[in-house]
Amino acid sequence: MLIKIYGSAIHGVAAQTITIEVNVDTGGVGYHLVGLPDNAIKESSYRISAALKNVGYKIPGKKITINMAPADLRKEGSAYDLSIAIGILAASDQILAEEIQNYIIMGELSLDGSLQPIKGVLPIAIQAREEGFKGIILPIQNAREAAIVSDLDVYGVENIKQVIDFFNEGQPIEKVILDTKKEFHERINDFPFDFSEVKGQETAKRAMEVAAAGGHNIILIGPPGSGKTMLAKRVPSILPPLTLKEALETTKIHSVAGKIGTETSLMTVRPFRAPHHTISDVALVGGGSYPQPGEISLAHNGVLFLDEMPEFKRTVLEVMRQPLEDREVTISRARFTVNYPASFMLVASMNPSPSGFFPDDPNNTSSVYEMQRYMNKLSGPLLDRIDIHIEVQKVEFEQLSEKRKGEQSKDIRERVLKAREIQNERYINLNISSNAQIGPKEIEAFCELDETSFSLIKLAMEKLNLSARAYDRILKVARTIADLEGSEKILSHHISEAIQYRSLDREFWNA
Repeated sequence: MLIKIYGSAIHGVAAQTITIEVNVDTGGVGYHLVGLPDNAIKESSYRISAALKNVGYKIPGKKITINMAPADLRKEGSAYDLSIAIGILAASDQILAEEIQNYIIMGELSLDGSLQPIKGVLPIAIQAREEGFKGIILPIQNAREAAIVSDLDVYGVENIKQVIDFFNEGQPIEKVILDTKKEFHERINDFPFDFSEVKGQETAKRAMEVAAAGGHNIILIGPPGSGKTMLAKRVPSILPPLTLKEALETTKIHSVAGKIGTETSLMTVRPFRAPHHTISDVALVGGGSYPQPGEISLAHNGVLFLDEMPEFKRTVLEVMRQPLEDREVTISRARFTVNYPASFMLVASMNPSPSGFFPDDPNNTSSVYEMQRYMNKLSGPLLDRIDIHIEVQKVEFEQLSEKRKGEQSKDIRERVLKAREIQNERYINLNISSNAQIGPKEIEAFCELDETSFSLIKLAMEKLNLSARAYDRILKVARTIADLEGSEKILSHHISEAIQYRSLDREFWNA
C-alpha cells in the first residue's frame, strides 16, 4: 500500500513542504530510503524500530520503500522520524490514515517513543498555513512557537502513541492556542539592564542615544574597566520596540538556528549578540556545508557587539563589510544560494593601545610601531561604515561612589522614539527606516547646511585632518542630533557635536 505523508525542510529562513511517500509490498524484505537523505535520516530506521516496539507496534518484515520528494533537494536532520514512522504504520495497515494528508507531521523520536524538539518550527508553520494544511503535529516543546501562526491547528505531543491514537481511534489532542498580540505587548519592555546603573560616562551615554536615534554604528574607545561593555549591553533598552512584523522576522531566524527556548514563543525584545573574538568567518556571517545563519543574522533587528574589535581576525572583520552595506548575507554554493537578513546595529569596543591605556600609559609600554600595528587592524573601509567613534574615559572614584541613580533607559527611549518618528515621516516614500541608511542623494536633499555650519565643517576637515569619508558620516549624525532636538534644519551646534564623534579620523589616532 502507498501512503503520502507531509513534512517540511528549511531553506534559508523559509520552509519547503516535503512529500514522504511510503510504499509497503510483499515482494521481498528490505528498508530503502531515497531522496537525498543525510546520515541522521538514514539512521532513523533504528530509532523508529525501537520506538514502535516500545509502544506496541513494529516495522513490518516486508519491502519498505520511502521516497522524500522533491528528490533533488537534500534533506537534513532527525525531524522526519515521526513522519516516516506514522507513514510506515499507515502503509502497512496498522493504523487508519484517512486524515493523515491534512497535517504536517514533524518530530525526532527517542527510543521509548517520546519526542524531542526540532529546529525551524515557525517557518514550517507559516508554510503549512500558506499551503492550506489543516494543522501541524509536532513535539510539545515546539508547540508555543508554532502557535504564533494564526488559522492553523497546532497539536503538541509528548509521545508517538498520542499521534497513533489521534489518527487510529480519534482520541483528541489538546490544541495549543496563543494570543500572539497579548503576549507580544506584555513582554515588549522586558530588559535585563538599564542605563540608570551606569555611573558617570555622560558623554558616552549621549553618543549612545544619538546612535540609537539614527540607527548608527558606533565604536567605543577607552581603557579597560571604563564601562564599554556595560554601555553596550544597555543599547537594546533604548532602541525603539520591535514591531510585530520585525518580531516575526527575528523569531524565524532564531527558530531556524534552534535558539528559541521552550518557555518562549515570540521574541519580544531586540536581540543582543556578543560573539567571542575567536569566532570564525562562517560562524559570524553564516554558511557551512549545510548553511546556517551566523551571528550577524541572529542580530537582525537588534545589536551586534564586538568587544575588543582589533582582537578579531582581520578576515572576520572584512567579511562584515558587505552585510553592513546591503543588510543581508548571500551564501552561495554550487547547487543553491541562500539569503539571510542581517540588518543590525553594530556596537564595537576597543582599547586605545595594546597596553590599554594610551595616551595615559604611565609606563609608556606601547611603542609607535606597536600603536600603528594595533590601529591598522581596523581597515579604512570598515571604519567607513561606523558613523560614531567615541572616547570613553576612566570613571573617577567620586562618580563610582555616588549614590544618585543616572537617567533611566525608558526616559532616553522616549527621546529616541520621537526622533525615529520624525525620520519615518521624512522617508515615508523611501525604503529607508533611519538616518544611518541614507545615501548621497538623500544627504543632499535632507542635510542642507547654512553658511555657518558649512564653514564649521570645512574648518574641521582642514584643522583636525578628518578624512574625506568622514564628511557624509558627520552630516548623517548631525541630521540625527537635529531630529533629537526636533529641529528641521541642521545648525552649527549639531555639526559641532557630530564632529566630536569622529575620534579615529583625527591625526591624534592615525599618527
